[in-house]
Amino acid sequence: MTTQPSQNLDKTPETLITVNSSLSLSQMGCGTWAWGNRFLWGYDQTMDKSLQQVFNLAVSRGVILFDTGDSYGTGTLKGRSETLLGQFTDEYDGPNKDDICIATKLAAYPWRWTRQSMVNAGKASAQRLGRNIDLVQMHWPTANYFPWQEWPLLDGLGDLSEQGLVKGVGLSNYGPKRLKQIVKRFAERDIPIVTLQIQYSLLSTYPVTELGVKEVCDELGIKLIAYSPLALGLLTGKYEEKGKLPQGFRGLFFRQMLPKIRPLLQGLEEIATLRQKTMAQVAINWCMCKGFIPIPGAKNYQQMEQNLGAMGWRLSEGEVMELDNLTEKVEKQMVQNPFQTP
Repeated sequence: MTTQPSQNLDKTPETLITVNSSLSLSQMGCGTWAWGNRFLWGYDQTMDKSLQQVFNLAVSRGVILFDTGDSYGTGTLKGRSETLLGQFTDEYDGPNKDDICIATKLAAYPWRWTRQSMVNAGKASAQRLGRNIDLVQMHWPTANYFPWQEWPLLDGLGDLSEQGLVKGVGLSNYGPKRLKQIVKRFAERDIPIVTLQIQYSLLSTYPVTELGVKEVCDELGIKLIAYSPLALGLLTGKYEEKGKLPQGFRGLFFRQMLPKIRPLLQGLEEIATLRQKTMAQVAINWCMCKGFIPIPGAKNYQQMEQNLGAMGWRLSEGEVMELDNLTEKVEKQMVQNPFQTP
């Protein structure tokens, strides 16, 4: 079922979330993992015009947060997502142009082990973007396998902030225990951690329900960002057990998952039908009701338009509880990010 998104989506002061004096985010963002990724998402450069349409539509409707990473893009296309975002930002001339926020995650590659390596990485990203990073983030922790590497890299993020090269510092894939340690260390330099990005969806609630990350972030004043809010597409309603599935790894994974999440998908579809929304819009809205900024991806104009339809309304408390109950009963949740810390 396809529905028209709400037309009242232009940016107003109420739809922006201020995280510090110089940085504001939108209630929903756009993830750009697919922009350059051939392996999982089938990217090729003929898609660039469609991606630019996605960008233009998003910004014009008040979605000004674009999440990327310096590792995004496979093989020779590494950094492609940042390059495209830089190009699109430069060429865009419409509403909310001055509010565009580019959030880049810097990878904890094994050859990056000094604080200067992270400063250099941030400068390289800025060169691809054609502008400074707005929100710089540590892409993943190394505490689980190379604990000695992590503090120098985190200190490098702080250096980017102190040198005025970024507007804010965030983290990704951290749990509450490690998060508290980092916040304390950064506080000694008077640098707040403003965001935490985690895998979160109706099929991935572990960091909240098991680790308690939401309560800690609320206490520390850290805004939560939800990546993969549609669980790689499983929650869109686009795929059926006996229907056509994506090629490659996603198809194999979906074949395993779909039978195990049938009751959740049925419940999601019922609410979507009553609401005259799509299943994807309901799943994204659920994330917002939970206090997250979801960053669903989009590869074409139609997908972005559908994502926009998740804004401008809100699920009832009863609907949220119904989805919560269905989520608790699914036989199998999404595989958790292996870098996620306690």
